[in-house]
Amino acid sequence: MQEKIIARLKILSEPEYQKFNLTLIPGVDNILGVRSPYLRQIAREIAKDDWRSYLDEAENNDDIYMEQTMIHGMVIGLIKTDITEILEHVSIFLPKINNWAVCDSFCCGLKIADKYQSEVWEYLQPIFSDDREYYLRFGVVMILSHYINENYIDRVLASLDLIHHDGYYLKMAVAWAVSVCYIKFPTRTSEFLQHNSLDNITFNKALQKICESKRVDQQTRILIKAMRYKS
Repeated sequence: MQEKIIARLKILSEPEYQKFNLTLIPGVDNILGVRSPYLRQIAREIAKDDWRSYLDEAENNDDIYMEQTMIHGMVIGLIKTDITEILEHVSIFLPKINNWAVCDSFCCGLKIADKYQSEVWEYLQPIFSDDREYYLRFGVVMILSHYINENYIDRVLASLDLIHHDGYYLKMAVAWAVSVCYIKFPTRTSEFLQHNSLDNITFNKALQKICESKRVDQQTRILIKAMRYKS
């Protein structure tokens, strides 16, 4: 099945889009340049067919191209089965995440987290204490995609405060998550910004992202900028 997928991906690849993605995702050179709508279409076709055979093959072989990995993640987000089986496939997929694009696409597609909030939240807990950058980014982007709501906001902020890692793409994810928390829950997040253990880079980037939001008025931007750590 993978050979057929690769052949199809090569037909769909676009040289200019490949060049664009190579600059957008530093350190990743196995990109064909296939747009996401095409990847999602392939994933939907697999999910409607013999997806267990597909996943067995995908989980036991290395991917040649990043787009194969993205399709793998998309299929996990689309399959119809119980939460336990889905999370088993999530665990097998996690070591394949080696860049922000694969991570974020995978997290956004795991809609099962919206249906099974408590079960997935429990699944994420050990990931928040992992020491691998993209495991942690997975946890943070899952928070960002599925948990910034009334029931979880306090737990979300507490979890973000406990994450400490030198990885750039993790810091950017935490800052992004904090900024969204502020947009949705300004009072509670303001309290968090006054008392937190975020490193200076992450904290400052979170403030920057808040100020960049069109949903923040000028007076609030002035107050937020006043909180900025001195470098």
